[in-house]
Amino acid sequence: MMRIAYIGPARGTSLHRARALERLGHEVHIIDPWVWLLDSKWVGRWIYHLGAAGIGLFVDNRIEAEVRKADPNLIFVDQGEFLGSALLERLRRRNVPITNYTIDDPFGGRDKKRFRRYLKALPYYDLVAVVRKPNITEARAHGARHVLRVWMSADDIAHKRRELTIIDCGRFVSDVAFIGTWMPERSPFLTELIDRGVPLSIWGDRWQKAKEWPKLQAHWRGPGLFDDASYAAVISSAKVCIGLLSKGNRDLHTTRSLEIPSLGGLLCAERTQEHLELYREGEEAVFWGNAEECTVLCKELLADEPRRREIARRGHERALKNGLYNEAVMAKILDEAQHVFRDGR
Repeated sequence: MMRIAYIGPARGTSLHRARALERLGHEVHIIDPWVWLLDSKWVGRWIYHLGAAGIGLFVDNRIEAEVRKADPNLIFVDQGEFLGSALLERLRRRNVPITNYTIDDPFGGRDKKRFRRYLKALPYYDLVAVVRKPNITEARAHGARHVLRVWMSADDIAHKRRELTIIDCGRFVSDVAFIGTWMPERSPFLTELIDRGVPLSIWGDRWQKAKEWPKLQAHWRGPGLFDDASYAAVISSAKVCIGLLSKGNRDLHTTRSLEIPSLGGLLCAERTQEHLELYREGEEAVFWGNAEECTVLCKELLADEPRRREIARRGHERALKNGLYNEAVMAKILDEAQHVFRDGR
């Protein structure tokens, strides 16, 4: 058992990872810098457009004080976009492993200056865990000492298949569901599905920004689903679940690729090499290359309930077999962090 100072948001998938560390038997002290930043759209814009210039004045001493209070055997930073070199250098004096995990793509350019401080701080981590193959060489090029590539992961508890209540079925039932934030490349794709007659339901934020909003509005069921129960209910009660990638993040799989089959949903996602490594096409998930192919798949599946149920069943079994869950992935990161630390800084 270790004492872990976990620096990251106390919400969403970051909180799932922190809880996974606790289930592995560790004492986890969560330090959420967003609490001091009054999490708002203005702070987000400051980080996104200005690289959080001057943010160290607000968070560095507070983070260090919380780490001192935790007296950790290991420091785990989730994302860490505004942790700078000066703070990391101070934390290294504790002489414990410091590891970073980022689920986003700090090297791809989608997020403008959001990861400016992160990139400069990479040499101060003992281990950097990334989820994309290109990030391995990119992190090393920015001075990362040791880089470990892991798959994204579903959560052992939050994304465990469950029985739906009658209320959940009534609120969230749909034929074809998509859960996700608006991105410029997503709205034309979903609009084409609608134009081709796919009975689509959309949950997510910022869709009002889409130029296609007048057509999408009737299919929008509500904002982002940030509580585990509602998220699971939408996936579990949908006949087909669309999985879209973030092109700006250079994704070849996403957490949805793992969460949907884990919850017993039928994954209908873009055909990529990583998706093909995860599931047998047509047997454990279905894949497409464009909106036309996606439409054909959706209509065929909606008309064939036995086939839908069989693909969803096999996809769930494959997800369990793949074992890409937070507890296993976090354990792998901790083992590697301790190994590289023992080999010397």
